[in-house]
Amino acid sequence: MSDHLPVPSFDREMGFAELLADIPRERLQKALVLLLGGAFRLVDATGNVLIGASIASEQARRMPVVLELEPVGYLECVNADESRMQSAVALLELLLRGAARYKMASGLHIESVQADYETLKRKHAALEESEARFKTLSEQLEVRVQEQVRALEESSRQLYQAEKMASVGRLAAGVAHEINNPIGFVRSNLSTAQAYLEKFASLDEAISSGQPLAQRWKELNMGFVLEDFDDLLKESISGIDRVARIVADLKGFSNVDRGEEEMADLNESLRQACQAIAGHLPQGVEVVQELGDIPRVLCLPGYLNQAFLNLLENALQAVSAGGEIKVKTVREGDEIVIAISDNGCGIPEDVLQQVFEPFFTTKDVGLGTGLGLTVVRDIVRVHGGKVSIESLPDAGTTVTIRLPV
Repeated sequence: MSDHLPVPSFDREMGFAELLADIPRERLQKALVLLLGGAFRLVDATGNVLIGASIASEQARRMPVVLELEPVGYLECVNADESRMQSAVALLELLLRGAARYKMASGLHIESVQADYETLKRKHAALEESEARFKTLSEQLEVRVQEQVRALEESSRQLYQAEKMASVGRLAAGVAHEINNPIGFVRSNLSTAQAYLEKFASLDEAISSGQPLAQRWKELNMGFVLEDFDDLLKESISGIDRVARIVADLKGFSNVDRGEEEMADLNESLRQACQAIAGHLPQGVEVVQELGDIPRVLCLPGYLNQAFLNLLENALQAVSAGGEIKVKTVREGDEIVIAISDNGCGIPEDVLQQVFEPFFTTKDVGLGTGLGLTVVRDIVRVHGGKVSIESLPDAGTTVTIRLPV
């Protein structure tokens, strides 16, 4: 544009005189006289005197004034010692650097003000393009982060599901044992009942053939058959009821994936959990239940069943023959406290703080996922509660769950 002022070039070297022009001369002279204690002068690289008195060159001491590693002039003085001159030169160099920076900054301002409109427009367009590119990259990154979060959530869900299934699998043998006992005597009773039916058939045949009924009745011992038949039916019904109770208890642990809250009796949940591990109890190990008077709570019963089962399984693995597992509930203010303890091997102090970390386990490879207590902690947190653990080696462990009423 034709009305532009000349734009200063930042590549050119600034001279001593040009830089001194921007420094108040009178104040500079007073400062230098004070530092040097006498007459002085400043000359440029060609010897031209810029500031100061006329002094004999052969009597003067000279010291270069340096800017950007190059001497731009000299300080000459007759009476000052070297340290004073060094101080004066340091002051000058500091002032010159400030003046040079001021000139460059003011020149940059002038250049910005006088920049061609089309150049600014192109820069603006480039900036908009850059912003659009970064916005696109940001959106793509957000999508990828969301995908990774979903993948991690799915992996966590699968791991938790695997832990649940592992727990149910470990119960299978004990449940099978518990069911086999009543099923066994029910089958035996049914075999006996089948034999009794054959006697009734023989009695019917005797009646049809005209044989004396009383004699045949006595021969078949039908009085005992009727009496025993009633007993075996009662025993069979009792056995089937026991199987039904076991199945009902186990069913509670199949509802872990249900997301609906409902009012539940935690004492009953704990009784079911204790029943579920009954087939796994080592010889002589006793489960003591001290279930207090606690209110029903709104919760996810299947999830809490899973937590109780995990803790009972841990206690089972810790105790040896003759050991004891205690399950205790009590209400304390606005909280229900559930404590599951054992008098087993305990946990070393150096690992006690790590037991709730995912995949941490003290068991041999293949004997545990390291998720049992992690699952317990997360389930309790979902219910707004807290879980803590206390343990001493060779003395036992107590895990305490506190849930709001």
